[in-house]
Amino acid sequence: MASMSTEKATSSSSYDVFLSFRGEDTRYQFTDHLYHALNQKGIYTFRDDDKLQRGESISSELSKAIEESRFAIVIFSREYASSTWCLKELAKIVGCRKEKGMTVLPVFYNVDPSHVRNQEETFAEAFVAHEERFKIEEVKEWRDALREVANIAGWTIPANRPEVEFIEGIVKDILNKLSDTSVDTRELVAIDSRVEKLKLHLDMENTDIVRIIGIWGTGGMGKTTLARVVYGMVSNQFDACGFIPIVRDGLGKHNLLQLQKTLLNQLLMERDANIHDVDTGVQMIKKRLGQKKILLVLDDVNELEQLKKLAWKKEWFGPGSRVIITTRNKKLLVEVEADGIYEAEGLNYDESFRLFNLKAFRDEHPTNDYQELSHAFVDYADGLPLAIEVLGSFLFKRSIAEWKSHLEKLKESPEREILNVDYKSATDVDYKSATDGVYRRK
Repeated sequence: MASMSTEKATSSSSYDVFLSFRGEDTRYQFTDHLYHALNQKGIYTFRDDDKLQRGESISSELSKAIEESRFAIVIFSREYASSTWCLKELAKIVGCRKEKGMTVLPVFYNVDPSHVRNQEETFAEAFVAHEERFKIEEVKEWRDALREVANIAGWTIPANRPEVEFIEGIVKDILNKLSDTSVDTRELVAIDSRVEKLKLHLDMENTDIVRIIGIWGTGGMGKTTLARVVYGMVSNQFDACGFIPIVRDGLGKHNLLQLQKTLLNQLLMERDANIHDVDTGVQMIKKRLGQKKILLVLDDVNELEQLKKLAWKKEWFGPGSRVIITTRNKKLLVEVEADGIYEAEGLNYDESFRLFNLKAFRDEHPTNDYQELSHAFVDYADGLPLAIEVLGSFLFKRSIAEWKSHLEKLKESPEREILNVDYKSATDVDYKSATDGVYRRK
Protein backbone atom coordinates (compact mmCIF):
# COMPACT_ATOMS: atom_id res chain seq x y z
CA MET A 1 0.00 0.00 0.00
CA ALA A 2 1.16 3.52 -0.68
CA SER A 3 1.46 5.78 2.28
CA MET A 4 -0.01 9.26 2.13
CA SER A 5 3.30 11.12 2.05
CA THR A 6 2.19 14.59 2.93
CA GLU A 7 2.51 16.74 6.03
CA LYS A 8 -1.18 17.47 5.99
CA ALA A 9 -4.05 16.43 3.78
CA THR A 10 -7.29 18.18 3.17
CA SER A 11 -10.48 16.70 4.55
CA SER A 12 -11.33 15.28 1.12
CA SER A 13 -7.86 13.66 0.79
CA SER A 14 -7.02 15.89 -2.18
CA TYR A 15 -3.62 17.40 -2.85
CA ASP A 16 -2.15 20.56 -4.22
CA VAL A 17 0.77 18.77 -5.88
CA PHE A 18 1.54 15.25 -7.07
CA LEU A 19 5.24 14.45 -7.54
CA SER A 20 6.18 12.06 -10.35
CA PHE A 21 9.82 10.94 -10.26
CA ARG A 22 12.24 8.03 -10.75
CA GLY A 23 12.99 6.94 -7.21
CA GLU A 24 16.44 5.51 -7.91
CA ASP A 25 17.53 8.79 -9.49
CA THR A 26 16.17 11.50 -7.20
CA ARG A 27 14.15 10.20 -4.23
CA TYR A 28 16.69 10.90 -1.51
CA GLN A 29 18.18 14.03 -3.04
CA PHE A 30 16.29 16.54 -5.15
CA THR A 31 12.78 15.07 -4.80
CA ASP A 32 13.09 14.78 -1.03
CA HIS A 33 14.31 18.38 -0.72
CA LEU A 34 11.54 19.67 -2.99
CA TYR A 35 8.88 17.68 -1.17
CA HIS A 36 9.82 19.11 2.22
CA ALA A 37 10.14 22.65 0.84
CA LEU A 38 6.63 22.44 -0.62
CA ASN A 39 5.14 21.16 2.60
CA GLN A 40 6.90 23.79 4.67
CA LYS A 41 4.94 26.39 2.70
CA GLY A 42 1.66 24.58 3.34
CA ILE A 43 1.47 23.10 -0.15
CA TYR A 44 -0.09 19.67 0.35
CA THR A 45 2.06 17.29 -1.65
CA PHE A 46 1.79 13.60 -2.55
CA ARG A 47 4.77 11.38 -3.29
CA ASP A 48 4.60 7.61 -3.36
CA ASP A 49 6.14 5.47 -0.64
CA ASP A 50 9.49 3.89 -1.47
CA LYS A 51 8.16 0.63 -0.01
CA LEU A 52 5.29 0.54 -2.47
CA GLN A 53 5.02 -2.79 -4.25
CA ARG A 54 5.42 -2.26 -7.98
CA GLY A 55 3.06 -4.14 -10.24
CA GLU A 56 2.07 -4.21 -13.87
CA SER A 57 -0.21 -1.18 -13.42
CA ILE A 58 -0.25 1.73 -11.02
CA SER A 59 -2.26 1.14 -7.88
CA SER A 60 -5.80 2.46 -7.44
CA GLU A 61 -4.59 4.62 -4.54
CA LEU A 62 -1.88 6.19 -6.64
CA SER A 63 -4.29 6.71 -9.53
CA LYS A 64 -6.74 8.36 -7.14
CA ALA A 65 -4.01 10.64 -5.78
CA ILE A 66 -3.22 11.83 -9.31
CA GLU A 67 -6.89 12.48 -10.04
CA GLU A 68 -7.31 14.48 -6.83
CA SER A 69 -4.23 16.68 -7.31
CA ARG A 70 -4.41 20.18 -8.75
CA PHE A 71 -0.81 20.19 -10.02
CA ALA A 72 1.65 17.52 -11.09
CA ILE A 73 5.39 18.16 -11.02
CA VAL A 74 7.13 15.65 -13.27
CA ILE A 75 10.85 15.30 -12.49
CA PHE A 76 12.59 14.00 -15.61
CA SER A 77 15.91 12.38 -14.77
CA ARG A 78 18.28 10.21 -16.83
CA GLU A 79 16.52 6.94 -16.12
CA TYR A 80 12.95 8.23 -15.86
CA ALA A 81 11.83 6.56 -19.09
CA SER A 82 13.40 3.23 -18.16
CA SER A 83 10.67 2.82 -15.54
CA THR A 84 7.39 1.58 -16.99
CA TRP A 85 5.83 2.58 -13.67
CA CYS A 86 6.86 6.21 -14.27
CA LEU A 87 5.57 6.11 -17.85
CA LYS A 88 2.20 4.69 -16.81
CA GLU A 89 2.01 7.34 -14.11
CA LEU A 90 2.85 10.00 -16.70
CA ALA A 91 0.16 8.75 -19.09
CA LYS A 92 -2.36 9.01 -16.24
CA ILE A 93 -1.20 12.57 -15.51
CA VAL A 94 -1.60 13.58 -19.16
CA GLY A 95 -5.08 12.06 -19.13
CA CYS A 96 -5.98 14.20 -16.12
CA ARG A 97 -4.52 17.25 -17.84
CA LYS A 98 -6.88 16.74 -20.78
CA GLU A 99 -9.97 15.60 -18.89
CA LYS A 100 -9.75 17.47 -15.57
CA GLY A 101 -7.62 20.48 -16.42
CA MET A 102 -4.71 19.47 -14.18
CA THR A 103 -1.70 21.80 -14.45
CA VAL A 104 1.48 19.86 -15.27
CA LEU A 105 4.96 21.31 -14.71
CA PRO A 106 8.14 19.51 -15.80
CA VAL A 107 11.54 19.63 -14.11
CA PHE A 108 14.52 18.56 -16.22
CA TYR A 109 16.94 17.28 -13.61
CA ASN A 110 20.46 16.89 -15.02
CA VAL A 111 19.03 16.12 -18.46
CA ASP A 112 18.79 18.14 -21.66
CA PRO A 113 15.11 19.00 -22.32
CA SER A 114 15.62 18.26 -26.04
CA HIS A 115 16.69 14.71 -25.18
CA VAL A 116 13.40 14.22 -23.36
CA ARG A 117 11.28 15.86 -26.08
CA ASN A 118 12.98 14.00 -28.92
CA GLN A 119 13.48 10.83 -26.87
CA GLU A 120 17.21 10.64 -27.39
CA GLU A 121 20.11 9.02 -25.50
CA THR A 122 18.87 7.20 -22.34
CA PHE A 123 15.27 7.95 -23.34
CA ALA A 124 15.77 6.36 -26.75
CA GLU A 125 17.43 3.32 -25.18
CA ALA A 126 14.54 2.90 -22.74
CA PHE A 127 11.91 2.87 -25.48
CA VAL A 128 13.84 0.33 -27.55
CA ALA A 129 13.65 -2.01 -24.57
CA HIS A 130 9.95 -1.27 -23.96
CA GLU A 131 9.02 -2.02 -27.56
CA GLU A 132 10.36 -5.53 -27.13
CA ARG A 133 8.14 -6.22 -24.11
CA PHE A 134 4.96 -4.18 -24.54
CA LYS A 135 2.29 -3.58 -27.18
CA ILE A 136 3.03 -0.89 -29.74
CA GLU A 137 -0.15 1.02 -28.78
CA GLU A 138 0.86 1.22 -25.14
CA VAL A 139 4.41 2.34 -25.93
CA LYS A 140 3.04 4.98 -28.29
CA GLU A 141 0.83 6.31 -25.49
CA TRP A 142 3.94 6.64 -23.28
CA ARG A 143 5.92 8.33 -26.04
CA ASP A 144 3.11 10.82 -26.69
CA ALA A 145 2.72 11.58 -22.99
CA LEU A 146 6.46 12.14 -22.59
CA ARG A 147 6.59 14.44 -25.61
CA GLU A 148 3.54 16.44 -24.47
CA VAL A 149 4.87 17.12 -20.98
CA ALA A 150 8.40 17.81 -22.20
CA ASN A 151 7.00 20.56 -24.43
CA ILE A 152 5.55 22.42 -21.45
CA ALA A 153 7.66 25.26 -20.05
CA GLY A 154 9.52 24.04 -16.97
CA TRP A 155 12.72 24.21 -14.98
CA THR A 156 16.07 22.95 -16.25
CA ILE A 157 18.45 22.05 -13.41
CA PRO A 158 22.04 21.45 -14.51
CA ALA A 159 24.45 19.36 -12.46
CA ASN A 160 26.78 22.27 -11.72
CA ARG A 161 24.22 24.61 -10.10
CA PRO A 162 22.98 24.58 -6.47
CA GLU A 163 19.58 22.90 -6.22
CA VAL A 164 18.32 25.22 -3.50
CA GLU A 165 17.81 28.23 -5.77
CA PHE A 166 15.72 26.15 -8.18
CA ILE A 167 13.67 24.62 -5.37
CA GLU A 168 12.91 28.08 -4.03
CA GLY A 169 11.80 29.15 -7.50
CA ILE A 170 9.57 26.10 -7.95
CA VAL A 171 7.90 26.60 -4.57
CA LYS A 172 7.34 30.28 -5.29
CA ASP A 173 5.84 29.50 -8.68
CA ILE A 174 3.46 26.89 -7.24
CA LEU A 175 2.36 29.36 -4.54
CA ASN A 176 1.67 31.96 -7.22
CA LYS A 177 -0.26 29.49 -9.35
CA LEU A 178 -2.30 28.32 -6.35
CA SER A 179 -3.16 31.95 -5.70
CA ASP A 180 -4.08 32.54 -9.33
CA THR A 181 -6.34 29.51 -9.51
CA SER A 182 -7.96 30.11 -6.13
CA VAL A 183 -9.76 33.37 -6.82
CA ASP A 184 -12.56 33.67 -4.28
CA THR A 185 -15.55 34.82 -6.31
CA ARG A 186 -18.05 34.81 -3.45
CA GLU A 187 -17.84 38.59 -2.98
CA LEU A 188 -17.36 39.34 -6.67
CA VAL A 189 -20.86 40.52 -7.41
CA ALA A 190 -22.18 39.78 -10.92
CA ILE A 191 -18.85 38.28 -12.02
CA ASP A 192 -20.31 35.14 -13.63
CA SER A 193 -22.09 36.84 -16.53
CA ARG A 194 -19.02 38.96 -17.28
CA VAL A 195 -16.77 35.90 -17.23
CA GLU A 196 -18.98 34.12 -19.72
CA LYS A 197 -18.94 37.09 -22.10
CA LEU A 198 -15.15 37.30 -21.99
CA LYS A 199 -14.80 33.55 -22.53
CA LEU A 200 -16.91 33.86 -25.67
CA HIS A 201 -14.32 36.31 -27.01
CA LEU A 202 -11.51 33.91 -26.08
CA ASP A 203 -13.10 31.09 -28.12
CA MET A 204 -11.19 28.43 -26.21
CA GLU A 205 -12.51 25.62 -28.40
CA ASN A 206 -10.53 26.90 -31.37
CA THR A 207 -7.01 25.66 -30.64
CA ASP A 208 -5.54 26.27 -34.09
CA ILE A 209 -5.42 30.06 -33.97
CA VAL A 210 -3.98 32.79 -31.77
CA ARG A 211 -6.43 35.36 -30.40
CA ILE A 212 -5.74 38.76 -28.85
CA ILE A 213 -8.60 40.01 -26.68
CA GLY A 214 -8.98 43.40 -25.05
CA ILE A 215 -10.78 44.40 -21.87
CA TRP A 216 -11.48 48.11 -22.11
CA GLY A 217 -12.99 50.57 -19.64
CA THR A 218 -12.35 53.43 -17.26
CA GLY A 219 -10.42 52.97 -14.04
CA GLY A 220 -12.22 51.12 -11.27
CA MET A 221 -14.48 49.09 -13.56
CA GLY A 222 -13.03 45.74 -12.51
CA LYS A 223 -10.94 44.98 -15.59
CA THR A 224 -8.06 43.46 -13.62
CA THR A 225 -10.39 41.40 -11.43
CA LEU A 226 -12.17 39.97 -14.46
CA ALA A 227 -8.89 39.17 -16.20
CA ARG A 228 -7.53 37.46 -13.09
CA VAL A 229 -10.67 35.33 -12.59
CA VAL A 230 -10.67 34.14 -16.20
CA TYR A 231 -6.89 33.60 -16.07
CA GLY A 232 -7.36 31.29 -13.10
CA MET A 233 -10.17 29.40 -14.82
CA VAL A 234 -8.41 28.65 -18.12
CA SER A 235 -4.68 28.67 -17.30
CA ASN A 236 -4.50 24.90 -17.03
CA GLN A 237 -5.27 24.60 -20.75
CA PHE A 238 -1.94 26.16 -21.78
CA ASP A 239 1.69 25.11 -21.88
CA ALA A 240 2.78 28.30 -20.14
CA CYS A 241 1.04 31.27 -18.52
CA GLY A 242 1.94 34.78 -17.42
CA PHE A 243 0.07 37.63 -15.73
CA ILE A 244 2.08 40.84 -16.19
CA PRO A 245 0.98 44.04 -14.39
CA ILE A 246 2.18 47.15 -16.22
CA VAL A 247 3.43 49.44 -13.44
CA ARG A 248 2.54 53.09 -14.07
CA ASP A 249 5.95 54.53 -13.24
CA GLY A 250 6.90 56.02 -16.59
CA LEU A 251 7.67 54.20 -19.81
CA GLY A 252 11.42 54.29 -20.39
CA LYS A 253 13.57 51.62 -21.99
CA HIS A 254 14.61 50.16 -18.67
CA ASN A 255 10.99 49.55 -17.73
CA LEU A 256 10.26 47.85 -21.07
CA LEU A 257 13.34 45.69 -20.68
CA GLN A 258 12.22 44.64 -17.21
CA LEU A 259 8.75 43.81 -18.52
CA GLN A 260 10.27 41.59 -21.21
CA LYS A 261 12.36 39.79 -18.59
CA THR A 262 9.30 39.32 -16.41
CA LEU A 263 7.33 37.95 -19.36
CA LEU A 264 10.03 35.42 -20.28
CA ASN A 265 10.55 34.51 -16.65
CA GLN A 266 6.88 33.68 -16.16
CA LEU A 267 6.36 31.92 -19.48
CA LEU A 268 9.66 30.05 -19.69
CA MET A 269 10.63 30.00 -16.00
CA GLU A 270 14.03 31.41 -16.81
CA ARG A 271 15.39 33.74 -14.16
CA ASP A 272 18.42 34.93 -16.05
CA ALA A 273 17.08 35.81 -19.49
CA ASN A 274 20.11 37.16 -21.38
CA ILE A 275 18.50 40.37 -22.67
CA HIS A 276 20.51 43.59 -22.89
CA ASP A 277 18.12 45.72 -24.93
CA VAL A 278 14.44 45.70 -25.87
CA ASP A 279 15.04 44.74 -29.52
CA THR A 280 16.90 41.63 -28.40
CA GLY A 281 13.99 41.00 -26.05
CA VAL A 282 11.52 41.10 -28.93
CA GLN A 283 13.58 38.58 -30.89
CA MET A 284 13.81 36.27 -27.90
CA ILE A 285 10.05 36.43 -27.29
CA LYS A 286 9.37 35.50 -30.93
CA LYS A 287 12.01 32.76 -31.01
CA ARG A 288 11.22 31.12 -27.68
CA LEU A 289 7.43 31.44 -27.63
CA GLY A 290 6.66 30.96 -31.32
CA GLN A 291 5.83 27.28 -30.83
CA LYS A 292 4.36 27.51 -27.33
CA LYS A 293 0.64 27.55 -26.55
CA ILE A 294 0.68 30.38 -24.04
CA LEU A 295 -1.79 32.44 -22.01
CA LEU A 296 -0.59 35.99 -21.42
CA VAL A 297 -2.36 38.80 -19.57
CA LEU A 298 -0.95 42.31 -19.95
CA ASP A 299 -2.73 44.29 -17.26
CA ASP A 300 -3.24 48.06 -17.50
CA VAL A 301 -1.39 48.75 -20.74
CA ASN A 302 -1.19 52.49 -21.29
CA GLU A 303 1.38 52.97 -24.10
CA LEU A 304 1.50 51.53 -27.61
CA GLU A 305 5.22 50.89 -27.23
CA GLN A 306 4.49 48.37 -24.47
CA LEU A 307 2.46 46.27 -26.87
CA LYS A 308 5.04 46.62 -29.63
CA LYS A 309 7.75 45.20 -27.37
CA LEU A 310 5.70 42.53 -25.58
CA ALA A 311 2.92 41.12 -27.77
CA TRP A 312 2.61 42.99 -31.04
CA LYS A 313 1.83 40.16 -33.47
CA LYS A 314 -0.07 36.90 -33.17
CA GLU A 315 2.80 35.21 -35.05
CA TRP A 316 4.97 35.68 -31.97
CA PHE A 317 3.08 32.91 -30.17
CA GLY A 318 2.21 29.30 -30.88
CA PRO A 319 -1.16 27.96 -32.11
CA GLY A 320 -3.90 28.07 -29.50
CA SER A 321 -2.32 30.97 -27.59
CA ARG A 322 -4.44 33.70 -26.02
CA VAL A 323 -3.36 37.23 -25.12
CA ILE A 324 -5.61 39.35 -22.88
CA ILE A 325 -4.92 43.08 -22.68
CA THR A 326 -6.62 45.34 -20.12
CA THR A 327 -6.49 49.05 -20.85
CA ARG A 328 -8.27 52.37 -20.49
CA ASN A 329 -7.31 53.29 -24.05
CA LYS A 330 -9.42 51.59 -26.70
CA LYS A 331 -7.18 52.92 -29.49
CA LEU A 332 -4.38 50.63 -28.32
CA LEU A 333 -6.60 47.61 -28.91
CA VAL A 334 -7.44 48.83 -32.40
CA GLU A 335 -3.73 49.34 -33.15
CA VAL A 336 -2.83 45.81 -32.06
CA GLU A 337 -5.73 44.46 -34.15
CA ALA A 338 -7.46 42.75 -31.24
CA ASP A 339 -9.81 39.95 -32.30
CA GLY A 340 -12.39 41.02 -29.75
CA ILE A 341 -12.94 43.86 -27.30
CA TYR A 342 -14.95 43.38 -24.15
CA GLU A 343 -16.17 46.70 -22.74
CA ALA A 344 -16.11 46.51 -18.94
CA GLU A 345 -19.61 46.99 -17.57
CA GLY A 346 -20.64 48.95 -14.53
CA LEU A 347 -22.95 47.36 -11.99
CA ASN A 348 -26.69 47.86 -12.21
CA TYR A 349 -28.48 49.23 -9.16
CA ASP A 350 -29.29 45.90 -7.52
CA GLU A 351 -25.72 44.65 -8.05
CA SER A 352 -24.31 47.92 -6.71
CA PHE A 353 -26.52 47.77 -3.62
CA ARG A 354 -25.50 44.18 -2.91
CA LEU A 355 -21.76 44.93 -3.23
CA PHE A 356 -22.04 48.04 -1.06
CA ASN A 357 -23.81 46.09 1.68
CA LEU A 358 -21.22 43.31 1.58
CA LYS A 359 -18.49 45.88 2.18
CA ALA A 360 -20.31 48.23 4.58
CA PHE A 361 -22.12 45.60 6.68
CA ARG A 362 -20.46 42.30 5.73
CA ASP A 363 -24.00 41.25 4.81
CA GLU A 364 -26.27 41.58 1.81
CA HIS A 365 -28.83 43.61 3.72
CA PRO A 366 -28.32 46.87 5.66
CA THR A 367 -29.96 47.53 9.02
CA ASN A 368 -33.09 49.68 8.86
CA ASP A 369 -31.32 52.71 10.36
CA TYR A 370 -28.83 52.75 7.48
CA GLN A 371 -31.21 51.89 4.65
CA GLU A 372 -31.72 55.42 3.27
CA LEU A 373 -28.06 56.40 3.63
CA SER A 374 -26.96 53.21 1.90
CA HIS A 375 -29.08 54.08 -1.12
CA ALA A 376 -27.58 57.59 -1.17
CA PHE A 377 -24.00 56.26 -1.31
CA VAL A 378 -24.94 53.71 -3.98
CA ASP A 379 -26.51 56.49 -6.04
CA TYR A 380 -23.32 58.50 -5.72
CA ALA A 381 -21.08 55.60 -6.84
CA ASP A 382 -23.06 55.29 -10.08
CA GLY A 383 -22.29 51.60 -10.66
CA LEU A 384 -18.49 51.94 -10.47
CA PRO A 385 -17.28 48.76 -8.68
CA LEU A 386 -14.12 50.26 -7.17
CA ALA A 387 -15.96 53.33 -5.83
CA ILE A 388 -18.64 51.12 -4.27
CA GLU A 389 -16.02 48.85 -2.70
CA VAL A 390 -13.99 51.76 -1.32
CA LEU A 391 -16.98 53.63 0.08
CA GLY A 392 -18.47 50.52 1.66
CA SER A 393 -15.17 49.46 3.22
CA PHE A 394 -14.55 52.97 4.55
CA LEU A 395 -18.00 53.20 6.18
CA PHE A 396 -17.83 49.78 7.83
CA LYS A 397 -18.55 50.04 11.59
CA ARG A 398 -18.93 53.83 11.45
CA SER A 399 -21.81 55.66 13.10
CA ILE A 400 -24.80 57.16 11.32
CA ALA A 401 -23.45 60.62 12.13
CA GLU A 402 -20.18 59.78 10.38
CA TRP A 403 -22.06 58.41 7.36
CA LYS A 404 -24.07 61.62 7.06
CA SER A 405 -20.98 63.78 7.46
CA HIS A 406 -19.06 62.00 4.71
CA LEU A 407 -22.03 62.00 2.36
CA GLU A 408 -22.25 65.78 2.71
CA LYS A 409 -18.54 66.14 2.03
CA LEU A 410 -18.88 64.11 -1.14
CA LYS A 411 -21.71 66.30 -2.35
CA GLU A 412 -19.96 69.56 -1.43
CA SER A 413 -16.46 68.76 -2.68
CA PRO A 414 -16.42 67.53 -6.28
CA GLU A 415 -12.65 67.71 -6.37
CA ARG A 416 -12.46 65.65 -3.17
CA GLU A 417 -9.06 67.04 -2.17
CA ILE A 418 -10.24 67.42 1.44
CA LEU A 419 -11.33 63.80 1.63
CA ASN A 420 -8.36 62.18 -0.09
CA VAL A 421 -6.15 61.82 2.99
CA ASP A 422 -8.97 60.68 5.27
CA TYR A 423 -10.26 58.00 2.93
CA LYS A 424 -6.88 56.80 1.80
CA SER A 425 -5.81 56.19 5.38
CA ALA A 426 -8.93 54.18 6.06
CA THR A 427 -8.71 51.69 3.21
CA ASP A 428 -6.17 49.76 1.17
CA VAL A 429 -7.67 51.01 -2.07
CA ASP A 430 -6.95 54.45 -3.51
CA TYR A 431 -10.13 56.33 -2.68
CA LYS A 432 -9.33 59.28 -4.88
CA SER A 433 -8.95 57.21 -8.03
CA ALA A 434 -12.23 55.47 -7.27
CA THR A 435 -14.27 58.64 -6.73
CA ASP A 436 -12.56 60.43 -9.61
CA GLY A 437 -13.87 57.61 -11.78
CA VAL A 438 -17.43 58.43 -10.76
CA TYR A 439 -17.07 61.99 -12.02
CA ARG A 440 -15.48 60.89 -15.29
CA ARG A 441 -18.47 58.64 -15.93
CA LYS A 442 -20.89 61.44 -15.12
